[in-house]
Order: sequence, then C-alpha cells, then structure tokens
Amino acid sequence: MSNLMNTYLRLPVTFARGEGVWLWDEEGKRYLDALAGVAVCGLGHCHPVLAKTLCEQANTLIHTSNLYHIRKQEQLATRLTGLSGMENAFFCNSGAEANEAAIKLARLYGHGKNIDLPTIIVMEKSFHGRTMATLTASGNRKVQAGFEPLLTGFARVPYNDLEAVAQVAEHNKNVVAILVEPYQGEGGVNVPQASYLQGLRHLCDQNGWLLMLDEVQCGIGRTGNWFAFQYSGITPDVVTLAKGLGSGVPIGACLAKGIAANVFKPGNHASTFGGNPLACSAALATLEVIEEEDLLRNAMEVGDFMRSLFKSQLGDLPDVIDIRGQGLMIGIELSRSCGELVTEALKKGLLINVTSDKVIRLLPPLVIQRSEAEQVVNTLSPIVKEFLAA
Repeated sequence: MSNLMNTYLRLPVTFARGEGVWLWDEEGKRYLDALAGVAVCGLGHCHPVLAKTLCEQANTLIHTSNLYHIRKQEQLATRLTGLSGMENAFFCNSGAEANEAAIKLARLYGHGKNIDLPTIIVMEKSFHGRTMATLTASGNRKVQAGFEPLLTGFARVPYNDLEAVAQVAEHNKNVVAILVEPYQGEGGVNVPQASYLQGLRHLCDQNGWLLMLDEVQCGIGRTGNWFAFQYSGITPDVVTLAKGLGSGVPIGACLAKGIAANVFKPGNHASTFGGNPLACSAALATLEVIEEEDLLRNAMEVGDFMRSLFKSQLGDLPDVIDIRGQGLMIGIELSRSCGELVTEALKKGLLINVTSDKVIRLLPPLVIQRSEAEQVVNTLSPIVKEFLAA
C-alpha cells in the first residue's frame, strides 16, 4: 500500500477470488457482494461466458487502435444503438470519459449555432466523474473542493425541478444542452417524478437543446430495462454508458441520435484504448448473457422483492426516511450519517456502500437470486436496527 497514492480510504480486506454474487478474501472468508464493484459486475464474478470470451479474444487480438477498423467495435455499436434507439456510438474507457465526450459534443454543437459561450444545465446532487469538466458538472462540492478554478459553461439547478430549468431557459440564451442522470446514484439513489424526463425532453425540443442522459450507473439493465430512460417513453439526443457495460473490463460509450449524431468530425475527439477488441468482446458478451439469462426481468423482480422485504423490516422505524430505487438500484435513507454501517456489514460478510452520507446504496449483480437477496436483507436489517437504536 505504501507505493499507492493515498486516494482511497480502503476497507481492511483483500479479495482473492469470486463466483457469482460471492467473493472470498485471502483468508478464505466468504462475502455476499451487494455492490458489484459499484454497479460494474452485473454478471457477477467470473461468469463462464465472459471468462471464455476474454480468454479467446486475448489469444486472438487485444488492441490495434482506432486508426483502423475494429469489427467487434462496429458490432457493439450496432447492438447498443439497436437496443437504445440511438444512431451511433463513440467508445472510450470510463464513465467520466463518456461524459467528457458528451460535454465536448454539446459545446461543439453550440458553437455550430454561433453561441460563443455554450452552457450546459446540470443538476444539484449529480455526479458525472472526476475529470475537470465532469467534476465541474457534478453537483457535489466534496469532489470539487481543492481543484479550483473550475470550468465555466455550466448552469446548476435542483434535480427533479422542471420550473427551475424553465427559468434558466428564460434568462440564459447560451444554453445548448441538459446533462442529467435519469436516476441519481452517488447523489443518494434519487428517483424523480415520472414525468421529469418527459418535461426535460419538451423543454429541449422547445429551445433547440440537446437532452444528454448520464446512464453510467443506471444503464445496461441495472433498473430492469436496458436503459432507465425507457421507462419514460422519451428518446434522448445523447446517452453515456460505462460501469456495467464491460462487466469489469473498462469501457465507456457515448451514444448519439439525430443532430447530435453528426456533430463530431474526424479530429474532434479520440481515444487510444477506446473500444479495443478486448473491451468490445467483454461488452458484447455482457449484452448476450443479460438477454439469454433474462436478467432484465430478474433485476426488476428481485429488486421489487428486496425493497418489499426492507420495507417490512425497516419501513416502520422513524429514523428510516425512505426506501427507494428501481430494479437492482436500491437506496435506504436514514436520518443521520451512517458510513460506519459499511464496516459493520463487512464484518458480517456483506458488501454495501453508503453515499450522500445518509443513504445505504445497494447495487447487487443482476444475477442475484431471491434466496441471496433475502440473505442481504436479513443480514443488513439487524445491523441498521442496532445502529439506529444506539
């Protein structure tokens, strides 16, 4: 650890192997993973289809660069655009890079409309990454502190507040796009009103803006649909993806449609590693397994089951503010900071996360079964009760 930069407060455990929803540490203790590498390992750990695909691809071709055609990349773009209703894709290596691509695309779009200072509307409590542009776009002061001066070109409004967006439209003629998470993850697993995305789509259409959706955490089956925006019945102009797309192999994507699909030209944007054969093989295998094992349905049904169990065990406690989410994206908001619950759960062999100080965040693999979900609830609920009683 002494040779690693001190950028994480790491938990006192080192994992040696995994299988499905389970991990084992170096001493052989087993843990139920209800975090999935922060919504990354949707297929669980060491899924045989993914492992076989990666081995075969590594023995064939790992990387060439985007100076050449990459067949697997073209196949993945076709697959993702078909599932999403978008038109084309740019591949990169992370969610932050995908959102950087979206931000650059929006600015270039604005300059094409002769707007000298193109502005993107972003939300309070949002999280879009830790590069300079994406941390500026994020509505989280903690990730911004110490990195000033931040970038210009962003207008921030409360999440789930259409009137606030309309007010910006009335007073700021430099707006070119909205960047928003359909469900906020880092901000506390926040779920907007059902008509929120529809309202944003209407405002974008009225004003000639791009609607850009950050589905880095909530996309690729996490909520029980391929994409969270599909619950709203609208189609965005830009969608960003990462986390669950490669099941642990780094890959991000920026999908675009309509006028947004034609903004970038050769030389406008690039990535050395983005969409290489290994990463795209991982993503294609991920999509294949999700479809063949009916994991969208599983995410919806098991997620509903978990929230129902949590409500029956914790819902009547006055210090449990809310139990919310969609699919296997679950948040339990408490009345006070509860970061210590992560360590207490770890002692009991359960991996969880706390975000926004007071929200227990659960993002289990999409392959989790009811019996394993019940074990998560029955392990975590007593820990929460004991914490709140102290």
